Amino acid sequence: MKATPMHFQIDPIDAALEVGLKDLWFPVCPSSFLKENPISLRRFGYKIALWRAQDGKVHALEDHCPHRGAPLSMGVILGDRIACPYHGVEVRCDGTVTRVPGNPGCALEGTRPTRSFHVQEANGAIFLYNSTDYVEAPPPLNLPEQLTSPEWNSFLCYVEWGCDYRYVIDNVMDPMHGAYLHKQSHTMSEGEISASFQIREVDNGFIFEKTGQRDVNFDWSEWFDTGIHLMRLEIPYPKTGGPGGNFTIVGSFTPISKEATGVFFWRCRKLSGWQRDTYRFLYKNRLEERHWHVLEQDRVAVENMEPSANLREHLYQHDSGIVRLRRHLRSLAKNQLQREEATV
Repeated sequence: MKATPMHFQIDPIDAALEVGLKDLWFPVCPSSFLKENPISLRRFGYKIALWRAQDGKVHALEDHCPHRGAPLSMGVILGDRIACPYHGVEVRCDGTVTRVPGNPGCALEGTRPTRSFHVQEANGAIFLYNSTDYVEAPPPLNLPEQLTSPEWNSFLCYVEWGCDYRYVIDNVMDPMHGAYLHKQSHTMSEGEISASFQIREVDNGFIFEKTGQRDVNFDWSEWFDTGIHLMRLEIPYPKTGGPGGNFTIVGSFTPISKEATGVFFWRCRKLSGWQRDTYRFLYKNRLEERHWHVLEQDRVAVENMEPSANLREHLYQHDSGIVRLRRHLRSLAKNQLQREEATV
């Protein structure tokens, strides 16, 4: 008997979320990734070529020459242009083909067939605006005070996890796991192993927090949207962690593929003068290793979940923050699809 082919309908909202929402800023890599030559990164369903021009400015194009599709990232940097290694076609940072040396004056010259991305560099990272269509000028990159105020010190921690980026978001929007997964940590060894939670509205987002417990463990997590989706939490620190009290973590998470995520955590503390210098020395020589250990616990737990784990969940009150955020992201994706349909 001939087998009947099976057809699976793809949820368009899930498909939009899988590659990352449009018209938002995302961090795509640490600044240290860019050296003398262009690099190629896979983000948002694209391969992206990034390079730093001689003036220090960073540029980004889809890593696809409009002539034959060769990777522009293997080409030669010419300031704000990049020359394809295959036939020398020169593409400017706005996606315009400025020169076809093998056939000067051909129809390809002067066209803009290559997807381009607006880029900004801040706090040790390269940020990219993932626009639906080309825009002459993107909205400003609005980062929180922990990453903009001179009163705050921050260290960027970047790692790639082998999972869908939404699993990373769920992990951060789950303060209760700190009392279990991280119970041996010097920063999260205290606090109740049961708790009640509440959702509190704030500007551009919400806070999911334990009721009746603060400054003891991983007690709250915040999600907010300023044109870039960010998460923020606070971890209490003992006196052995140096001056400054609790430290704040600001996170942002970028889809690489369905099986990989770029994880960005800025570890921040508000200090000045000698306390600032003491903390920065202490962090690099003692605290950073401990932070990596805690982050590794999260990575191992999340990476070893099945890709379909979220289809077989039995959630309870501790997960109401996750449910709230998932619903909100689906709503944003639905609105995005409606805008795209309206412009067709």
